[in-house]
Amino acid sequence: MEEKKGLSLGALTAAVVTSSIGSGVFTLTSSLAGGAAPGPVLLAWLVVGFGIMMLALALNNLLLKKPESEGIQAYAQAGFGNFAGFVSGWGYWLSAWLGNVAFATVLMSSLGYFFPVFKGGQNIPSVIFASIVSWTLTYIVNRGVESAAAMNTIITICKLIPLFAFIVVGIFVFKGGIFTAHFWSNVASGVAGGASVTGQFRSCLMIMMWVFVGVEGASMLSSRAQDKNDAGKATIIGIISLLVIYVLASVLPYGYLSQNELAKIDQPAMLYIFQDMVGKWGGAFIGVGLVIAILGSWLSWTMLPADTTMLMAEDKLLPASFGKKNKNGAPTFSLVLTAGLIQAFLLVLLFSQEAYNFALSLCTAAIVVCYIFVGLYQIKFSLQNKDMKQLWIGIFAAGFQIIAIILAGLHFLMLVCIGYLPGIYFYYKAKKDYNIDGGKLTKSEIFWSILIVAFAIISIVMVATGAIKI
Repeated sequence: MEEKKGLSLGALTAAVVTSSIGSGVFTLTSSLAGGAAPGPVLLAWLVVGFGIMMLALALNNLLLKKPESEGIQAYAQAGFGNFAGFVSGWGYWLSAWLGNVAFATVLMSSLGYFFPVFKGGQNIPSVIFASIVSWTLTYIVNRGVESAAAMNTIITICKLIPLFAFIVVGIFVFKGGIFTAHFWSNVASGVAGGASVTGQFRSCLMIMMWVFVGVEGASMLSSRAQDKNDAGKATIIGIISLLVIYVLASVLPYGYLSQNELAKIDQPAMLYIFQDMVGKWGGAFIGVGLVIAILGSWLSWTMLPADTTMLMAEDKLLPASFGKKNKNGAPTFSLVLTAGLIQAFLLVLLFSQEAYNFALSLCTAAIVVCYIFVGLYQIKFSLQNKDMKQLWIGIFAAGFQIIAIILAGLHFLMLVCIGYLPGIYFYYKAKKDYNIDGGKLTKSEIFWSILIVAFAIISIVMVATGAIKI
């Protein structure tokens, strides 16, 4: 009965907030302080908040007007053809499992607080334990176990209570003199002193966009709204609420410790900052909540990439094997393939200088591809329906994503092209299997495939020569 009535405005708003907050908020301050003073950080939050708001409104509009579209890649496919659908869906899949690598680094760093053998999260014991967790979660999902509502409630509490405690204490210990001492100038260790405001602003973009990854899942809940008009309101209120939480959690510490001190703090930064604020119990308080929250999020994100490739297989963008389910209703091939790639990527933790930032940057760059297609389809759909208001939302949504990735992570986008290499093969195989276009790539598909392969080769050479550092 309740499900038929749908979700109220309050419930929808809460869903937007809780489904978007992940492990990223617990690492924000140190990541941002490594490249920016509080002034540029606030400026970047304003711009990123606006861009994400436009994306969420575009998703909300398309969901309500195109309810038959299933999966985020469906918008790219509907607007620009099968290859665009593949590029969007494969990018979403890449983003989902790369996000799990980021979860692994934060989880091991959090456990390192309690067990020194995992300190830093980038050593052999960390990789071994993270691998065990990854394969265990894959086994659980393959058995057909889904994330229960009760478990989601526990995970949400574990995320929000430590977060709000940190914000409240942060307000009480905030000192204006420390906060304004170097408001616009970058004095962080390891970063060139006197970096321009523009340079500092750019250093924030990927980190801030990462914490909003997942907002598309919240937008999908709009279809269950009690009143369809509430969907848009919940999106706006939810994004503003998220922005307030993120700004407070990331900026308040600038008024407690200097930027130089914040930049040197180990990850997850919130754990160590809170310990400094209230004593040893504070670190344990944040740490326990964070470990539980990450494990819950990791379980959900183990299901997500498999669901994505399953939908792509149903749309004949990938071979049928990706969508084949076992007796428990789980896509075994897709789950094992994804777990194998996560396993391979976990080895990068042993060699990467900043494994967490590297993983989150790749994850964000991959999902930006999907977000750009959402904005572009919003533009096309609005032009077809002569809806000027929605047209501008699409322009701002696509424009923000394109400009942000150019400013902050074009080399990461090039690295993501490496991940597309096996995908292009599977896309070609699907065309042969289903005899689409005579089982061959079209001229435009060949052109885009060559371009992706070229960028992948260039990025491999740049990594090998040290031009791109991982």
